[in-house]
Amino acid sequence: MELQQMRYVVAVAETGGFTRAAGRCHVVQSALSHQIARLEKELGARLFERTSRTVRLTAAGEAFLPVARQALEAAERARAEVAAAIGEVRGRLAVGAISTVSAVDLARALGDFRTRYPQVQIRLLMEMTESLVEKVRDGALDVAFIGMVPSARNPGVGEKELTRTELVAVVPPGHPLAGREWTTLARVARETFVDFTAGSAARRQRDDAFRAAGLDSEVAFEVTTVEFLAKLVRAGLGIGMVPETIAAGLPGLHAVRVRPAPERTERVVWSARGPSPAALAFLSAVGVDPG
Repeated sequence: MELQQMRYVVAVAETGGFTRAAGRCHVVQSALSHQIARLEKELGARLFERTSRTVRLTAAGEAFLPVARQALEAAERARAEVAAAIGEVRGRLAVGAISTVSAVDLARALGDFRTRYPQVQIRLLMEMTESLVEKVRDGALDVAFIGMVPSARNPGVGEKELTRTELVAVVPPGHPLAGREWTTLARVARETFVDFTAGSAARRQRDDAFRAAGLDSEVAFEVTTVEFLAKLVRAGLGIGMVPETIAAGLPGLHAVRVRPAPERTERVVWSARGPSPAALAFLSAVGVDPG
């Protein structure tokens, strides 16, 4: 069993096809298919179900995939650790972030890091908190910037709180609340909401505060990014609640403080196995000591 074979399996699983996987791995499809067939023969089980239109993991493939990822991560980590031992920072830095991260200037931090460590290959992925935490646990990401209610915990990862902020209501011009400096949670509960998807950490920040106050709310529009939330609010389809630091950057909307205010924390998380040399250097650059 070879690491290259594992890379091919991961590529097929992530791209959903042998042709796309071969393109990602910069090999011809026949060579990739041959190596996966050799691996399947060695394992005594098929890893993929192939049809004319789709490629799907078998039960054996589902079991093999996370182990293959761990093996590839371990090999990459070993190379990075050896380089670090001789004073070089190289390898991979895969960073994840929510769309409302405000505790760090992520673009500037990544730009400065690339200038200082040109031998590190940097990748950025923006998703919801739950997906980011899971990818850090699996080793697909090295570091992620997330937002959660203050009481939430993330087992299986290292984490540190960066900042704690309040949510404010954002309303379009002409809305009855637009000219007010503050209002009550009970008052905004009468509005139709544009909010993040049910069950997400972003949604829970507001839901928990409403539940604690004995209030219900109507969510007519569910989104996954703050940018689209703002578009729907500007269109007059409802109001939203976002971190105060984010509301200041949403043109065309009025921010209204709410009492009692829902709270959220921004955190950075990394692998419970400890950050890689590149991740450790990046965390240090943004002022985080993983201990």
